[in-house]
Amino acid sequence: MNKIFIIAKREFLIRVKNRKFWLATLLGPMILAIFIVVVGFILGYDGDDEKHVVIIDRANLFDGSIKDQANFYFSFSDKDVQGLRNTANREYDGILYIPVISGVEEDQVEVDFYSDKNLDLEKLTSLKSIISSEIRDYKLKEMNITQRQLDQLSTRVIVRTEKLDPDWASQNKEGAKSSEFSSYLGAGLGMAMGFIMYLIVFINGSMVMKSVMEEKTNRIVEVIISSVKPFELMMGKILGVGVIGLIQFLSWVLLIPTVVLIGNVFFGFETDLQALEDMQRTGNISSDDMEFMVYQFISEMDKIPWFKVISLFVLFFIGGYLIYSSLFAAVGSAIGDDMHDSQSLVLPITIPVLMAFYIMMTTIRVPDSSLAVWSSIFPLFSPIVMPARLAFDPPFWQIALSLVLLAGAVVALVWISGRIYRVGILMYGKKASFKELAKWIFYRE
Repeated sequence: MNKIFIIAKREFLIRVKNRKFWLATLLGPMILAIFIVVVGFILGYDGDDEKHVVIIDRANLFDGSIKDQANFYFSFSDKDVQGLRNTANREYDGILYIPVISGVEEDQVEVDFYSDKNLDLEKLTSLKSIISSEIRDYKLKEMNITQRQLDQLSTRVIVRTEKLDPDWASQNKEGAKSSEFSSYLGAGLGMAMGFIMYLIVFINGSMVMKSVMEEKTNRIVEVIISSVKPFELMMGKILGVGVIGLIQFLSWVLLIPTVVLIGNVFFGFETDLQALEDMQRTGNISSDDMEFMVYQFISEMDKIPWFKVISLFVLFFIGGYLIYSSLFAAVGSAIGDDMHDSQSLVLPITIPVLMAFYIMMTTIRVPDSSLAVWSSIFPLFSPIVMPARLAFDPPFWQIALSLVLLAGAVVALVWISGRIYRVGILMYGKKASFKELAKWIFYRE
């Protein structure tokens, strides 16, 4: 055991002292974050500043006044369209002509917008929303319907869920009932946890394989193997690279949001909160509804058993990392001088990881389906699928069975990988096939 930690320490120090490690750890997330900021700025770019639009309101929808709107500055005119278009020194960007509306039965109103420049889709949508809202208010007034009466027709429906078992409900009075917001929150949290697990398992496993391949190609392993057993060398590499992977992951988690936040301050591209504010301003969502949504999400956040979720996440991470890292290490040891051999050997490892990722995407939609339940129990899928279900509070027996099977799979697959590793690490000049790998498992010491 002491030799394993010595090898793990060596793997860790070699990479930590390498300048490329720090470049990848610090510059990598910063480059990605800058890319996110630039893409956000490009997607959120709305062209020029506010457009000055003159409104000719023949329907008298606005009564000569209008509230400030995003991307628009409005003024009104009693002139005709042709007169405004012939104005020599125009200080406006466009003319909006609203014709007379015949009555409340009119289900389509055609307005004209005159401008030298094309109106982009975002501004066009905003303009249509403004006019539609005013026409709605006009019709309400004509029909003698107040806004309060209209609001009374809308009823907020909240679906609260609770376990069917009355004993469970009596033992969990605090979180016995939850609203549908818990499903949305669970889906978001499950997606994040499953995706993080997928990245960690896949990237770190590939790092282990690359480390094994480099030492085998450079013949360094021939010197190391004279002092330690192949299994100890393999486990030391897995532990050392695992710590390196965690450091890089934490740097990405901390640096990317920080750089994106700083970029948002300078560039100001639209966030989800700003989108909600725009929806509120154009009337698509009321302030009461927005406050209610925020309150519900905060309330559901408090109900999540964070200690349980994080603890189980760590356990599934350890199990998944040991399984796939050991398999990647075995493949790295079996690859000969031709690096292209790795593609055919890595494929059987990457397929379960990719399948688990796509099953996880389905799981966040239907967390209690048969596919989700049995995939979260199957050891090759459970490290990615089960974390996605944790926010939905799966039954204890499913979590326990998944952990037991995962622990058994770790022991079995690490042992199998160790058997392949001890032969393959010193094998040169021979192209390994799957049949050959199966023989290596049963070779005697």
